[in-house]
Amino acid sequence: MTLTKKNKVIIYGLLIAFSIYFMAPFLWMLVTAIKSPAEANVYPPTFLPKVAQWKNFADSWGSQPFGKYLMNSLIVTVMTTIGQVISCSMIAFGFARYDFKFKNFLFMLLLASMMLPWDVTMIPLYMEFNALNWINTLKPLIVPSFFGSAYFIFLLRQFLMNIPKDIENAAKIDGANDFQIYYKIFLPIMRAPLFLISILNILNVWNDYLGPLIFLQDRSKYTLALGLASFKGLHNTNIIPIMCITLLMIIPPIIAFVFAQKYIIEGMSGAVK
Repeated sequence: MTLTKKNKVIIYGLLIAFSIYFMAPFLWMLVTAIKSPAEANVYPPTFLPKVAQWKNFADSWGSQPFGKYLMNSLIVTVMTTIGQVISCSMIAFGFARYDFKFKNFLFMLLLASMMLPWDVTMIPLYMEFNALNWINTLKPLIVPSFFGSAYFIFLLRQFLMNIPKDIENAAKIDGANDFQIYYKIFLPIMRAPLFLISILNILNVWNDYLGPLIFLQDRSKYTLALGLASFKGLHNTNIIPIMCITLLMIIPPIIAFVFAQKYIIEGMSGAVK
């Protein structure tokens, strides 16, 4: 259907209006972060500062070891993403492309684990990690990712179910073994959904507060989310530092989403080229 010029103007006008509406909180965070304390607390509030105070970002970042918090968050985020990609792709490949005894039962059991909220498993996990002497280390936040996620396995398995068997049969005729079929054929095919689960994992881990709160005790091991929470406790009456650190914290996930959005759309649509 061809849209008239009037309809296009209306549609684009609505899209711009909704974009401004959803971007307004981020714009308010930015303009508040670069205000002086007097301008931030004035009533009625003003939108733009008279003089932008860009040094607020450096002052807020240097007030606590946010560099260390950032490094811890990057380590946890990168390692968990690698773990999820490796484990979930291999498990999903097994469920989608092989027939074995109790396959459907095991898959239903896997899906049933999605109904258990993390709050229910929190105490048993803490007891287990405490027995392994992993408390106050980053291991409890990283190691479980190498055993897969039920939701990500389900997404990849549904994607792989739509791929014809002829592809792997042709590879077997050419002499490829099972691992070569997985590594050289199916991993490239799964690129789009793997980007999707990577971004979902990055957003989940980057913003995770409860996990680090339970397993970490030493401030030098804090992630950025936990460090920001403790920072808010110290500056609950001073909004400028909170806005500065919060704004800096949301930049990495936004960058990751912008660069991977093409593959995210392909992964959600299940496209196979």
